[in-house]
Amino acid sequence: MAENRYHRVKSVLDRRQTDLTVCLDEVHKHHNLSAIVRTADAVGCHYVHAVWPQQQRRLTNNTSGGSKNWVETQMHEDIDIAVAAIREQNPGIQLLATNLSDKAVDFREIDYTKPTAVIVGQERTGISDKALQHADKHIVIPMEGMVQSLNVSVAAALILYEAQRQRTAAGMYERSDMLDSQVKHRLLFEGCHPIIAERCKVKGLPYPELDEQGEIIADDTFWDILKYSKK
Repeated sequence: MAENRYHRVKSVLDRRQTDLTVCLDEVHKHHNLSAIVRTADAVGCHYVHAVWPQQQRRLTNNTSGGSKNWVETQMHEDIDIAVAAIREQNPGIQLLATNLSDKAVDFREIDYTKPTAVIVGQERTGISDKALQHADKHIVIPMEGMVQSLNVSVAAALILYEAQRQRTAAGMYERSDMLDSQVKHRLLFEGCHPIIAERCKVKGLPYPELDEQGEIIADDTFWDILKYSKK
C-alpha cells in the first residue's frame, strides 16, 4: 500500500478528540446531518450523538458521506439516554446548549479545552426543554442582523471551530493517546486495507498487526485462511 495513505490515516486518528462531541437534538434534514458530521470529523471529533426517534431513522441513511467511516455516530431514542451516554464516556463533561436565554453567554467565552458536548436543536422548533434541563450552560452566537438564528449546521461549525482553535493553542492535538488503541487499530486497518478487512469479517478473523509502513504482519496460516473458503 502507499505509505502516505497509512501515515495520513494514522495522523488523523492520533489527533482525535474523544472528549469533544456534538449532540443533535432531533436534527433531521439530510443536508444538516451531513454537514454537522463532516464538520465534526474536520475538527477531530470521534463521536457524534444523535437523538432520532425510531420513526425518523430512515432519514439517517447515507447522510454523512465518507465521514461516517471515521466518525462514530451513536443514535438514541431520547435526549435523556443521549446525555447519559455522553456522561458515561466522559464523566464531568460540560454540556452546552445553543439557546437564546437570559443566562446565555457568548460561545467564545467557553473554555473548550475542558471535556465538552455541544447540544444543537431541531431545525424548526429549536432545542427541546428536556435538553435545556441537562445543559450546564446556554451559549449564543452574537448576531447583528434582523434574523436571530443561524442554520443549525452553520452554528455547529462555528462552535466546533472555536473549540478547535482553543485546543490547538493548548497543544491538545499533539497528543496521540485519546483514542482507544483497539479502536485506532481497527480504523487504521480498515482505512488502509479495506478489502482484506472485509475478508477478515467474513472469515471471523481478527485484524493482524501493521508495521511502521502500514504493511500487514501475518503468517502463512492467516493468508491461507483468508484465501480459501471454509467447507
